[in-house]
Amino acid sequence: MQDTQQTSQPQVAATPIWKDLLIPGSIMIAGAAIGFGLFFSGGGGAAPVAVAPATAPAAQEQQPADRTDQVRPVTDGDYRKGPTDASVTIVEYSDFDCPFCSRFHDSMNDIIAETTDVAWVYRHFPLEQLHPQAEEVAIASECVGELAGSDAFWSFTDGYFAARGAGDNTAHSELIPQLAASAGVSEAALNECVTSGRTQPLVQEDIDNAIATGGRGTPWSILVGPTGKTYPINGSLPTATIEQLIQIARDEA
Repeated sequence: MQDTQQTSQPQVAATPIWKDLLIPGSIMIAGAAIGFGLFFSGGGGAAPVAVAPATAPAAQEQQPADRTDQVRPVTDGDYRKGPTDASVTIVEYSDFDCPFCSRFHDSMNDIIAETTDVAWVYRHFPLEQLHPQAEEVAIASECVGELAGSDAFWSFTDGYFAARGAGDNTAHSELIPQLAASAGVSEAALNECVTSGRTQPLVQEDIDNAIATGGRGTPWSILVGPTGKTYPINGSLPTATIEQLIQIARDEA
C-alpha cells in the first residue's frame, strides 16, 4: 500500500460520550489505492486529472458523483492556519486517532510553513467504529478553542497528532488534560465544557458536511481553488504531492 492514498474507512456513527478508556489497539485500515497515484477530479463534473499515474487497471469502477461543491463555506468560526485572503484553501475533515491523518497533518503543516497563498481549515470526521474515543478528543479540542482561542486549539491539535505520530500511547484520559493545560486550559474548565456537551453539535456539523461532500474515510479533504472550484483529496498525501495539486488549482484559475 502506497502512502499517496491511505485512509481509514468509516462506518460513521456519532454518539457523544466522555469516558475514561484506554487507547484501543492500533487499527490501520487503508483505503483502496489507485496504483501509485491519486485521481484528483475537479468539482462540478470536471474531467479527472491523474497525478503520478500508474498503469490503469483492467476494469475501472464507475466513479461516484463529485459532491465537493457541497463543502460548508469557511467562516471566522473555523480553525484556520494561513492567510484569510488565501487564493487556495484546503478544508480537511480529520480523525484524531487516525494514523493516516497524523501523516497528513504533518504534510499540511509543511505546506503552511512554506507557502503564502494557502490556508488550511481543520474540521472533524471521527470514525467511531474504528476509533471509539476520537469524537471525545474532537469535543475536547473544541472546548480548548472555545475557552482559550484559536492558538490554543492548534496547540492542542498539533500536540495530539505529534504525540500519537511519535507512538505515544498515553491514555486519552491523561493526554487530553495534559495538552489542554499546555494550551492554557485547566482540567476543571475542560471537564465542565466537555460534560456540558455544548461543543458536540459543532463536531456533528462537521461530520454531516464531510459525509455530504462524499467523505467515506479519513483524512478527507477538499481543495477550494482561486475561482471557488472544488477538488477532492482522498487519503494521506506527502507534501510534494499536495503541492502539485495546489499548483493544478492555481493553473486552472
